[in-house]
Amino acid sequence: MYVIETKDLSKVYDNGAVPVHAVNGVDLNIEDDEFTAIVGPSGSGKTTLLNMVGGLDSPTAGTIVVNGKDLSRMRENELINFRLNHIGFVFQSYNLIPVLTAKENTEFIMLLQKRPKKERDARVLSLLKEVGLSDKINKKPSELSGGQQQRVAVARALAAKPDFVLADEPTANLDSKSATNLLNIMARLNKEEGTTFIFSTHDQRVIDRARRVITLEDGKIVKDITQN
Repeated sequence: MYVIETKDLSKVYDNGAVPVHAVNGVDLNIEDDEFTAIVGPSGSGKTTLLNMVGGLDSPTAGTIVVNGKDLSRMRENELINFRLNHIGFVFQSYNLIPVLTAKENTEFIMLLQKRPKKERDARVLSLLKEVGLSDKINKKPSELSGGQQQRVAVARALAAKPDFVLADEPTANLDSKSATNLLNIMARLNKEEGTTFIFSTHDQRVIDRARRVITLEDGKIVKDITQN
């Protein structure tokens, strides 16, 4: 079963005289339970592709079907609810809420979903412990290092048990030990909870762990390899 299907997907930015084809005619199928890395040089279209698949950006042309739903046919409120209940995001810039603690940031999506407090507390504390932040639960983002903020962002993306997680350079600000721990957590959730993971990355550690590696160049897929 495909959790994501794109057909002739394109995104063109008109910056003046020369249009920029950030994504150019991409056909991509992602199956349930995949652990996939999208790689390529800076400017190859990795982040733009992730943003469109996650319903954060609209394509110039082509279609995106996620869990059988055509994103282009959704009204804005439907899209918001769909993202809330099905997709986890790990942004390169963290996107944590400055006035909330690590615990509050992590449980934020579950709060919007109106999950019971007991369930929220158990899930959030478990995840923050797994990412090595059990002693930082009451710290706000300004009191955390970049790497710690990144780990909170990952915990937040996983907390609500989304169908799939879109992670844009999730290990970029982490030391080797923290990166390995996070990848172990993601691999376990992929195996035990069936969460699909799609990474945009330059990190060889992520690439080595991925079971599928898709290479983008100039907005086009130039290589698609399944690894053992």
